[in-house]
Amino acid sequence: MKEEEKKPQTPKFNVYWLYGAIIFALLGMSLFGGSDSWQSVSKTNISNFEKYLNAGDVSEVIVIRNKSSVRVTLTQEALGKSEHQSINSKNIFGQKNSRGPHYQFEVGSLELFEEKLEKARENGVPFRLEFITVENRWIDAIIGFLPIIIIIGVWIFLMRRMSGGGAGGPGGQIFNIGKSKAKLFDKNTDVKTTFKDVAGLEGAKEEIQEIVDFLKNPKKYTVLGGKIPKGALLVGPPGTGKTLLAKAVAGEAKVPFFSLSGSDFVEMFVGVGASRVRDLFKQAKDKSPSIIFIDEIDAIGRARGKSNITGSNDERENTLNQLLTEMDGFGTNTNVIVVAATNRADVLDKALMRAGRFDRQIYVDLPDLYERREIFKVHLKPIKVIKTLDVEFLAKQTPGFSGADIANVCNEAALIAARKNKKSVGKQDFLNAVDRIVGGLEKKNKIITPEEKKTIAFHEAGHAIISWLLEHAAPLVKVTIVPRGQSLGAAWYLPEERQIVRTEQMLDEMCAALGGRAAEKVMFDKISTGALSDLEKVTRQARAMVSVYGLNDTLGNITYYDSSGQSEYNFTKPYSEETARKIDHEISEIIEKQYERAISLLASSKDKLIQLADRLLEKEVIFKDDLENILGKRPFKSNAEKIEEAKAKK
Repeated sequence: MKEEEKKPQTPKFNVYWLYGAIIFALLGMSLFGGSDSWQSVSKTNISNFEKYLNAGDVSEVIVIRNKSSVRVTLTQEALGKSEHQSINSKNIFGQKNSRGPHYQFEVGSLELFEEKLEKARENGVPFRLEFITVENRWIDAIIGFLPIIIIIGVWIFLMRRMSGGGAGGPGGQIFNIGKSKAKLFDKNTDVKTTFKDVAGLEGAKEEIQEIVDFLKNPKKYTVLGGKIPKGALLVGPPGTGKTLLAKAVAGEAKVPFFSLSGSDFVEMFVGVGASRVRDLFKQAKDKSPSIIFIDEIDAIGRARGKSNITGSNDERENTLNQLLTEMDGFGTNTNVIVVAATNRADVLDKALMRAGRFDRQIYVDLPDLYERREIFKVHLKPIKVIKTLDVEFLAKQTPGFSGADIANVCNEAALIAARKNKKSVGKQDFLNAVDRIVGGLEKKNKIITPEEKKTIAFHEAGHAIISWLLEHAAPLVKVTIVPRGQSLGAAWYLPEERQIVRTEQMLDEMCAALGGRAAEKVMFDKISTGALSDLEKVTRQARAMVSVYGLNDTLGNITYYDSSGQSEYNFTKPYSEETARKIDHEISEIIEKQYERAISLLASSKDKLIQLADRLLEKEVIFKDDLENILGKRPFKSNAEKIEEAKAKK
């Protein structure tokens, strides 16, 4: 078969062509506006002119005052002379220049030139003299209309920008202020993130994958009478991968995916947020089946009627009302699923959280040991690491780290290795990266007196010994007296990953935290301000024991914690003044008991405390092996060791 002949494509009209034609026409008019400019005029000088004048060859002299120039027209008899043959050349249109002017020259002083002309007339030389001022009417008209032209040009430019032609896109222009700012991802958009890039979060991935499958194969679920969920809310601490999951949905789903932030609805103009919600759902319905992802939905989804001091029309509440209507109202479309993410689910409006709007709430928690190992494997792919790197070890060294923290550790380790001109990233680089992120930058040049350094050494040694001797305290990994960040010394522990915490575990942790101040008391019989962060941690734990978890015998099984977040808007406490005094007394008593316990433990191990502090003063950094050499093997086994022993027995 013959290929169809392709029709020649006509060039598309561009408004800039019109602008160029107008400018070209104006320039042409300014250049050829005068009638004389079409003629061919020869150049000469004032000496030759005087010669021509005295010879009687000149018939007319025109003096142009505003240009200090003179145009000369010769007589018909002079045109026949040989010396004037050059002026008989044709002009640009092929016509001979017979009428004149024939010569043109510049004069320095018009007054002196006029005097010469008067003398020539007195001597009887016949010629016609005229004084003129040359004006270009087109240029004058353009200059007169220049302000109007500039205003019209600026107006055209702004109109093009506001109509969506600018870099800000249609959502950022003033005439499109009520339009949605959502970014569309579809099959034509190259989104490289998939579920393979999301390590860990197996439960959340399963829920999200099911939502994608709802839109790909809806009949599979509706054939049994089920309804496709209208929304899924991702809840969890910052950095756990909520937005990453949404990116994976955009990469996996073969349906249009609208992505935007909760703050994109917020505007200073009343009604704009609600208008953008309407426009967003209109676009999503036009492209249904589709997915809408709203990141940080708490920006517009906060509980209504809270902290509205002005009592005026609240733009955020209007936006939320419109969102509620679009998600579950008379005009809803079941082929649009809303996925949202927040780390403040406690402040969201109850109407937004109910079934029928966000049918599923997916909690994205901090990764456990297994999930951290998988996350490390993902982030280590682009990094050149040594072959013997133990990923399991790295996962154990980062308890409580989120996915974003682990990504930061890998990047920081690569930077540290590059700073040391290494060809690959090793185990120590990762440990240094963890220290850098947790403790801050080392400040080796900070001036510390020997007395202060000794106090810091005993303080950190006290923490280390107490945590080693108590069963439920976190075992020590590393102790340093090199200043890091805002702290003068630091100790790294490997806390157990617990799902529930018992009273004795919290008390052991509090006793270990008070070990630093107890060591100062035992050794110097004085205390310092170096225990501020320890006291803050201990006070917070004691208050939680008494007023949150109900672990105090005096107050009993009662809690004053409000998980709904409503109490933060109340101006009164949920307990009486007498109860408040009891709470304060119990908190103080718990802390003081653990402080006395720490003093007692350190007093009985004073010689070991001195040995450990001397080792710290000598090396500045000590590890778990140093504690084993001084204190012997730790008498208690960690949960991880217990689990490994149980597996070995099986």
